[in-house]
Amino acid sequence: MTGAVECRYYGRDFTEDEMALLRALIAGPAPLSRRALSIEFCRRVGWLKPDGGLKDMMARVAMLAMHKDGLIELPPPRVRKHRPRPIQFGPDTEPPLFPAPTALDEVRPLDFRTVVHSTREGRLWNEFVARYHYLGHKTLVGAQMRYAVHDRNGWPVAMLGFSTAAWKLAPRDKFIGWTPEMREKNLPLVVDNPRFLILPWIEIPNLGSHILAIVRRRLPTDWTERYGTTPVLIETFVETPRYTGAVYRASGWTRVGTTQGRGRYDRHTKRAQPKKDIWLRPLRKDWQRTLNR
Repeated sequence: MTGAVECRYYGRDFTEDEMALLRALIAGPAPLSRRALSIEFCRRVGWLKPDGGLKDMMARVAMLAMHKDGLIELPPPRVRKHRPRPIQFGPDTEPPLFPAPTALDEVRPLDFRTVVHSTREGRLWNEFVARYHYLGHKTLVGAQMRYAVHDRNGWPVAMLGFSTAAWKLAPRDKFIGWTPEMREKNLPLVVDNPRFLILPWIEIPNLGSHILAIVRRRLPTDWTERYGTTPVLIETFVETPRYTGAVYRASGWTRVGTTQGRGRYDRHTKRAQPKKDIWLRPLRKDWQRTLNR
């Protein structure tokens, strides 16, 4: 495929020829589902993961964004979404009966397990977060990465979740130096950390900052392998006055401001939400130059 670039989504340029192919597939005589469209498009243009598999999941995310922006008209979803069943708490997420570790040396080296949907690890991640995180469980938005952190003996100690960044965040955008155009172009290079849970029976000094330091080093590689885009900045929100953000401060994060008390997608109705401090953590030294080019 050749041709001039027509649009860019999630760190990938789509040429005019590729967009013409995508529109032709959508308008073809045999209607394709959204999943089939993404698979066929990736096969035709050679959009592959490092292991040689098709990047159809990332293609579906990009196609949905194109659809919302009016560049293409996707067929209606063929599968009606069902209301998720309430999470049932089982014995696997009960506090252990034996004494919990109290020092880092008792749990290191930590084992970071990538959580995959519809697996036992995924079910337990959801259950732990629903049971012990103050915000409960909510499906992460868009591109995402989840980790279950276990100690050296295989016992769970923490759960982390990462997802797409907030679309518009004035303190963050000012700190980066973004114009609206630059934010739209480079937002996929920023990820959000909406869930960080250390299990309540684990009280180990410096464990939180130790976990954040490890995940900061491995997240860019994991995210790149899954989505083909390498993030350079992480954001998170800390509800005040419930929490102070001390664990993020100890890990080198910077507080850049406070939200206005609206949900991340509440652009019009201004529903009241708790105010939250906004914290940012660069993932590499040239993060600001990368986000502004």
